[in-house]
Amino acid sequence: MLYSGTVDKLLPAAILASGAVAMDMAVDIFVTFYGIHAFSKQAIRTNKTFSKDFEEMVPMMTQKMREKNIPSWYDMLAEAKKSGNVKIHACSTACDMLDVKKEDLDPLVDDVVGVGNYFAEAAESKVTLFI
Repeated sequence: MLYSGTVDKLLPAAILASGAVAMDMAVDIFVTFYGIHAFSKQAIRTNKTFSKDFEEMVPMMTQKMREKNIPSWYDMLAEAKKSGNVKIHACSTACDMLDVKKEDLDPLVDDVVGVGNYFAEAAESKVTLFI
């Protein structure tokens, strides 16, 4: 479950998804509430927001990522999705509350589903993470 849309949460989610795919694991990311905005067509390539807890680290992190040639969270997720083992689901309730339609979301998002879908997937999963 990806609850936040800040880069300090999106990047670890992308790294974890990439690692799971490398281990031939299937990944389902359920994006809800504040995470929804980060996956909108408007924000997905331009979102550089960090949570207040980490904003003083932004210049250093940006420099280190550039120096070490670390791809953006978006590029990592896009690459992981090429495996076919990563699905990104937007929460239907959060989308409804925020007046977001499927067509407002980046093509990385596979569908808009209810929380029941999340629980069905989580119940079958060996690993469930909340980010």
